[in-house]
Amino acid sequence: MLVAVLLPFIIAIFIPLLSKWKEKIHTGFFVTIVPVLIFIYFARFLGTGFEPVVHEYSWIPSLDMNMVFHLDGLSLLFVLLISGIGALVAFYSVFYLHKSEQLGHFYVYFLIFMGSMLGVVLSDNVFALYSFWEFTSLSSFLLIGFWNYKKESRYGALKSMLITVFGGLSLLGALIFMSVLTNTSSIRGMIDQQQLILNNEYFPLILILLLLGAFTKSAQFPFHIWLPDAMEAPTPVSAYLHSATMVKAGIYLVARYSPMLSANEWFFIIVSIAGIVTLCWGSYMAVRQTDLKGILAFSTISQLGMIMAMLGFGTKAAIFGAVFHILNHATFKGSLFMVAGIVDHEAGTRDIRKLGGLMTFMPMTATLALFASFSMAGVPLPFLNGFYSKEMFFESSLHLEAASSGIAGILQTSVPYLAVFGSIFTFVYSMYFFFGTFRGQSHLNELPKKPHEAPIGMLISPIVLVAGVVVIGLFPSLINEPFIAHAAEAVKGVGLEEKDIYFWHGFIPPFIMSLTVLVFGSILALSRKVWAPVYNIVPGVLSMNKVYDGTVDRVERYSTTITKGYMNGSLGRYVRLILAAIIVISFAFMAMTGGFTVDTSTVAEITAPEILVAVTMVIAAIGTALTNNRIAAILILGVVGYGLSMLFVLYRAPDLALTQLIIETVTVALFLLVFYHLPKLRKKDEPVSTKVLNLVISIGFGALMTMVAISSHSSKFFESISNYFTDNSYKLGGGDNIVNVILVDFRGLDTLFEIVVLGIAAMAIYGLIRFRKNKEEE
Repeated sequence: MLVAVLLPFIIAIFIPLLSKWKEKIHTGFFVTIVPVLIFIYFARFLGTGFEPVVHEYSWIPSLDMNMVFHLDGLSLLFVLLISGIGALVAFYSVFYLHKSEQLGHFYVYFLIFMGSMLGVVLSDNVFALYSFWEFTSLSSFLLIGFWNYKKESRYGALKSMLITVFGGLSLLGALIFMSVLTNTSSIRGMIDQQQLILNNEYFPLILILLLLGAFTKSAQFPFHIWLPDAMEAPTPVSAYLHSATMVKAGIYLVARYSPMLSANEWFFIIVSIAGIVTLCWGSYMAVRQTDLKGILAFSTISQLGMIMAMLGFGTKAAIFGAVFHILNHATFKGSLFMVAGIVDHEAGTRDIRKLGGLMTFMPMTATLALFASFSMAGVPLPFLNGFYSKEMFFESSLHLEAASSGIAGILQTSVPYLAVFGSIFTFVYSMYFFFGTFRGQSHLNELPKKPHEAPIGMLISPIVLVAGVVVIGLFPSLINEPFIAHAAEAVKGVGLEEKDIYFWHGFIPPFIMSLTVLVFGSILALSRKVWAPVYNIVPGVLSMNKVYDGTVDRVERYSTTITKGYMNGSLGRYVRLILAAIIVISFAFMAMTGGFTVDTSTVAEITAPEILVAVTMVIAAIGTALTNNRIAAILILGVVGYGLSMLFVLYRAPDLALTQLIIETVTVALFLLVFYHLPKLRKKDEPVSTKVLNLVISIGFGALMTMVAISSHSSKFFESISNYFTDNSYKLGGGDNIVNVILVDFRGLDTLFEIVVLGIAAMAIYGLIRFRKNKEEE
């Protein structure tokens, strides 16, 4: 499994090379192979006899932390969606993205996202999960902002990043809490200690932080506002991220921790309310949109709300319905995003007000949209998979296992009505999408170009997804026991009795609710233009986007004001502020924690020679600060370094003395070589207050460093490692000079990277000098 997770990252390294051949062969063809291989690898686990698989790899042995990949029914569902939809989207992108685009960038971001999602759903270690989680935020930011020359793309990318990273930090807090409480970083280990977490006084905080991470990622109300703006991304990105993968990460998180959290009533209350409100608001707002992808964005919000609500219900029927709808939603929504991309690609616009009558020009695309949109609407037809999971939603809303009083009791009573309300508007926006685009009067004179059917290559991926809609609808048993049942068992945490999926159950309440949705949805769809002005009242001028924009604007304005207060271009002020902050924070922390310690029991006696050398060093240091001659300053400063070498000699450390002597000689020589280019030293005319402040800060910082050095020598928290170096420098390093052996052998990598850093800095300095020289010549 490690290879499967790392494969997208590895291939991403070679994409810039492969993209150089894009004129001969589209880079997307190479990329498509990756998810296909991953899908084939994991598809072999399908079957009625499936058992969870665990692979463990050493990660951070010193912290007893391993990289553990856990494949159970839930993660298998998501892995197959990530790789399967990923393969179709990559193939679709070959015909959607022109070769003139920055294909190398796009597919690198695409593969990083794919690998990150695989890591999220397979990781059993919470810190590995969080690392992959944030990689999905980063890579989605890059994908959404791929067309960075568009202001809307940059705005949508930043918005998604800020909201999802905020949720990610909340999630990290919850994971740290649970890890500390259970003394494990394993998700399975935490679930096994369920009562320890549920009975802890910090459980409410853990629940809130965890759900914040899930709700922001899965666009639950009121954090849903980033998803519509993310539609500025290329359509392959929308089809992948916003139908089957990124937006489902929050769903996965709630489902994964459901066996532990569902025992608490507040989990049912919070998750159910968030889900049902998101369903209703998303479906209601979808009908207001005029952009095809905007309609699908709010439809995605509503569908995610429905899945989240079923996870909140927590019953066996609800869990089964939620898992089933995760699969169904990926099939019909992925195909609809691709259809919207085809319309935009072949008609030149996504504005539904300019569209209409496209079935004549694009019959195959219209047929695909018909099946997918009717499945999304939950139309009761036996060949539409969306109806089955929608009816499971209605069934679960009628049989909640909640308290009969309080908030839970009110919720239990109101959920069926809200489910029908949200589903009515789901039907309306589904019909609005299809009939507004493909039926009715055509407006050819308003289109940028004459519409025509898409090339077959662009149609293959949505055809496969719509075929999935029909096949699952006609033969649901094919994916029931071998696939969906295992995922539902993983979410519920216990075995579930076999649940049959079939079309006709009789005139039972769920079917009556479906007919109610069909009737009232048809009425509202036909009369949409009549009641559309209601949007001027609700939401009217109210918008969560205004809250977001206002918050970001205020933060930027206040931070700019604060920054301008101290960023005035004075390097002296910057140094004073940095040193003052270090002094205050360090002194306060060490004082509060008892960090200041003075122990002279192991200190050698101080004799007259040492005092003489030290006094000389102090005088030289003061002289360096007071002299106005550059050469004198360099030479006097060298006295300090050579004085330190003398102290090493007096304290019988010749190796240190030799090292210090060489370093000081090289430093002084370099200064002398470049002294001609150094600025002239001159006395600054500064106010007395500034001079006093500089004196206080310099004395304070010197005192701090002195106390830190003394305290570090006096505090013996661990056994000294110096004896190890003394005993092994010759035996293991082959050298008598202990300092050199440490630098070259024991800490050779540190030294190597220090040299690399210095080399990079040298090249940067050389570049700046060349840049300045060229500018002066111009």
